[in-house]
Amino acid sequence: MNVLITGIAGFVGSRLALGLADRHPDWQITGIDNLSRRGSEINLPLLRSRGVRFIHGDVRNREDVDELPKADWLIDCAANPSVLAGIDGGASQVVQHNLVGTLHLLEKCRRDTCGFLMLSTSRVYSIETLAGISIQPRVDRFEPDPNGTFPSGFSGLGVAENFPTSAPVSLYGATKLASEVMALEYGYTFDFPVWINRCGVLAGAGQFGKIDQGIFSYWIYQWMLGRPLSYIGFGGEGLQVRDLFGPEDLLDLLLKQMADPARDAPRVLNVGGGLESSLSLKQLSQYCEQRFGPKEVSSQPETRAFDIPYYVTDISRVTNAWNWHPQQNATDLLDEIATWSQSNRIVIEAGF
Repeated sequence: MNVLITGIAGFVGSRLALGLADRHPDWQITGIDNLSRRGSEINLPLLRSRGVRFIHGDVRNREDVDELPKADWLIDCAANPSVLAGIDGGASQVVQHNLVGTLHLLEKCRRDTCGFLMLSTSRVYSIETLAGISIQPRVDRFEPDPNGTFPSGFSGLGVAENFPTSAPVSLYGATKLASEVMALEYGYTFDFPVWINRCGVLAGAGQFGKIDQGIFSYWIYQWMLGRPLSYIGFGGEGLQVRDLFGPEDLLDLLLKQMADPARDAPRVLNVGGGLESSLSLKQLSQYCEQRFGPKEVSSQPETRAFDIPYYVTDISRVTNAWNWHPQQNATDLLDEIATWSQSNRIVIEAGF
């Protein structure tokens, strides 16, 4: 089996590659990355030590993609992942990274009849609709109001795949949603398998701790280093909620999808930790205090334009379709991040 991974030097791409190398040492794993994210180069020696082939290139350049070797499956992890990307006037860069690059990859899949596994995002869902969900504060987190009226696609289990995707979803979310549509059309028109996984927050050891990678590693690193933290928006109490899951569990699903490309199953799936692995910033602070000691967190009550108070992934569809459920819970992942951070403090302090 030949597998090609884009964005292979990043957190998710590198962890998927290493996981594949461990589970299938006879597979040929090749990856491409432009190394634009500071710190990504530190993953290269580990990848090479496992026999993973690295190609320095950029999916935005058609020529770089055309020169990639043929593969049976392409896992697309390359993206500008920030919901704030482009708001400073650089929208064309977001489109180039997240849409044009995807089109180049789909053309390759068409030519090679290569299966396409797209890592999409929960950010394809309507910001206004998410912000309008009826919630109420509990002791240390927001919870859906049992007496509230919920939009289509939302229940006590969280956000399902039929939740509205109407604008605004952010420039980032729009490029990923457009890429989803093109991927499905390419797969249908040119007869190659396509699976789209709308991922929630991925977290785990080795994450660089940038805020656009997700709040969990960032919060733990800042707490450990004694740097300022603040509850921003929604009253400034830290009650906003997200769920998280790890790359190893994502890999379990991708392997199932690669093994059964013709399976009669939905092509678009929400993938995350689910309700069981959700927690608020306040609960995350409680974890950090137990692990590292007390710390003051400031408060900024004003809510920013792209922030949402509550997002939990409803994983019912992926569980029913693929018998998939994350094996690592939130505490497992937080422990993994905290342990790694303490062993790699110098790297984290360097700004990675």
